[in-house]
Amino acid sequence: MMRIKILLTAILCSVVGFAQSINDYKAVIIPLKYEFMKTDNQYRLATLSKQNLTKAGLEAFYSNEQLPEGYTDRCQVLYMDVVRDNAFLVTKLIIQFKDCFGQVVFTSEAGKSREKEYEVAYKEALDNAFKSVYALRYKYSGNSVATAKTSAPVKAAVATTVVATPVATASSPDLKDPNLLYAQPTESGYQLIDKTPKVVMKLLKTSQPNVYIAIKDNVQGSLILKEDGQWYFESYQNDKLVSEKIVVKF
Repeated sequence: MMRIKILLTAILCSVVGFAQSINDYKAVIIPLKYEFMKTDNQYRLATLSKQNLTKAGLEAFYSNEQLPEGYTDRCQVLYMDVVRDNAFLVTKLIIQFKDCFGQVVFTSEAGKSREKEYEVAYKEALDNAFKSVYALRYKYSGNSVATAKTSAPVKAAVATTVVATPVATASSPDLKDPNLLYAQPTESGYQLIDKTPKVVMKLLKTSQPNVYIAIKDNVQGSLILKEDGQWYFESYQNDKLVSEKIVVKF
């Protein structure tokens, strides 16, 4: 009973916390493939996610879409994830919204279904999970989330880091480049997807903002922002250091 009370309290706090900030986000980005899915838009979950978000009054874009003007600041949009909670004879889905730093800002109540057919069960569970989102009654406030996240204490910390280790400034990527990759936040960093969309590379955060541990085609290396403002994937192949330019939009 105590564990149930704690869980309910956590859910309530997450809903309240999100209700205070949801109106500060301009839109939501939807991945075409959640972690538990085998193929893009399996069971039409990406399509259903967008339909539900639109119904809730939120602007929604798929992760492989080129965002229109006014939506290019990745810190002013949320990133949706759906987590499957394994349960016997019950399909349970939980909606999460993350900010541009990969931090979870909202977790819905679990949507449940006892239907046996997968497509029917997932749709029902997702629709039920979205009831928590509908209850927030979203309306964009026009406030800047990016400004809120760079408060005075954070600026001081960043300034100290810059003095110790100068960081190169990334150049704006060419959005028409056919090799352009899009960064999607994960719990430990990012995953880079192409326009297919397909996950091309996984990035893990390090203590340096311009260096990531990178994994591409089972090859581990580093993604480094160099002084020319470009990102490079560096790895050793046959005992030789190989450097590959990567065009990425964070």
